[in-house]
Amino acid sequence: MEVTYRCFELDPTMERDIKENMYELLAKKYGMSIAQAKANTANMVKMAEEVGLEYQLDTLILTNTFDAHRLTMYAKQHDLSKEMTERILRAYFTESKHIGDHETLTELAVEVGLNREAVKEMLASDGLSEAVRADEQAARQYGITGVPFFLINKKYALSGAQPTEVFVQALKKIIAEDEITVLNGQDGAICDDEGCEIPKK
Repeated sequence: MEVTYRCFELDPTMERDIKENMYELLAKKYGMSIAQAKANTANMVKMAEEVGLEYQLDTLILTNTFDAHRLTMYAKQHDLSKEMTERILRAYFTESKHIGDHETLTELAVEVGLNREAVKEMLASDGLSEAVRADEQAARQYGITGVPFFLINKKYALSGAQPTEVFVQALKKIIAEDEITVLNGQDGAICDDEGCEIPKK
């Protein structure tokens, strides 16, 4: 099975440099208290811990992620999409790095094996902007409004953070439904790379 990461911005209008922290932004957006915002994110932190991830939401730096998405598209061209995506996510959620900052993104790119000067040049331009927007347009066509969202075989969908068992059950169901059903008997010629065998009558 091949996993392909796609671009999706929760808030494309977000500025690169933001003064508010995660809890202040959530409180402002949803009309709740800071305490409520912290309580609402606690479950996400707990779920991350259960799979070995350490989320530091108290010091997380909010920013516009469009350039980070452009960088993942650039990494994809060099077969480093998975490595780049995971490095950016760790930098953002665990290390409290500013992933809207070009210098930060360049350092992360170098860590996964990309060329420093080429990355700096790409980030300084508007390169791969259309590729990111194409992904986002595709998401809109599929009716995707939030993440995480998993689309399998362009037909089956799982939305939200789900336990491993849900994915296992879904994949088993998909495999079962995609199996080939032979509609006729074994009475025709069968060919493979060693030639053809005509069944005896």
